[in-house]
Amino acid sequence: MTVVERSGSLRSSGSPVDVRGPAVDVAERMNIATRLREASIRLKGMSLLDPAGRRVARVDIAALRSSIVPKDMEIARGDLARILQEASANDADYTLGDSIKTLTQNEIGVNVTFEHSRPRRFDLLIGADGLHSIVRRLAFGADSEFVQHAGLYAATISLPGSSDNEGEMFMLNTPEKLAALHPCQGVPLAYFVFWHPEIPEFDYTDLNQHKRILDRTFAGIGWRVPEFLDAVRGARDMYFDSVARVDVAKWARGRIALLGDASSCVSLFGDGSTLAIAGAYELAKALMESQQIRKAPSAVTKPYTPSS
Repeated sequence: MTVVERSGSLRSSGSPVDVRGPAVDVAERMNIATRLREASIRLKGMSLLDPAGRRVARVDIAALRSSIVPKDMEIARGDLARILQEASANDADYTLGDSIKTLTQNEIGVNVTFEHSRPRRFDLLIGADGLHSIVRRLAFGADSEFVQHAGLYAATISLPGSSDNEGEMFMLNTPEKLAALHPCQGVPLAYFVFWHPEIPEFDYTDLNQHKRILDRTFAGIGWRVPEFLDAVRGARDMYFDSVARVDVAKWARGRIALLGDASSCVSLFGDGSTLAIAGAYELAKALMESQQIRKAPSAVTKPYTPSS
């Protein structure tokens, strides 16, 4: 199996993510559930603030989680990526700092060219490249056919220093805008969400544009937001994207398939990682069953062995 990642290293930016329900079962089958729990964020509570930073209400997250969803885990995105990569290192060839440029397929495989690497041919190609999937664009059609703006934009950025209130999340909610501080394993994370119609010229890769939008949108709303915006202005890496829904009627075309947010994005609402993990398990199970059928006496004599 070959995994191609555009980033030159495992990405660490973005909000903490959840591993819930069926994804926990998959993690247990992979023997990584213990490692995920050890790295999980133990959020104790969420304090709701007024613009002066005074607490007006508090939710006991720890009690709520233990009584309703005791197996669910919240984990930093970078920690999840690292644990999954380490678990698959012996079975996958990781190519970092590259991306698919073109692809063509026929009944026996997919020919792929890359931005940097030599062209290669694969038995199967899985696009697990997120909301802005290149594989979906090349094999299925333009983003405008499948991606629907949900009316929100979200951003996160790590703050310097360590968290003074480990285990407590703070949230300031003003009309159409929300700013929050998440402890995230002792490394504080500033979180921005705001309502806005789709921005026609929005470029999810343009860091300077993101800085201008946040500075304009969150100026003067109080609490520690000026401090957060100072961090934004000096940032070299920051997650910023629209909240969107991806609706693809069929997730496979020939030997090309979509997985995770590329096929069924539910960004911001916590289930993206769970759907991706559970979906990858179901896909692997289907491929194993297909391979077994092909190995049966009545099947084609040459077994089908996916390499990507």
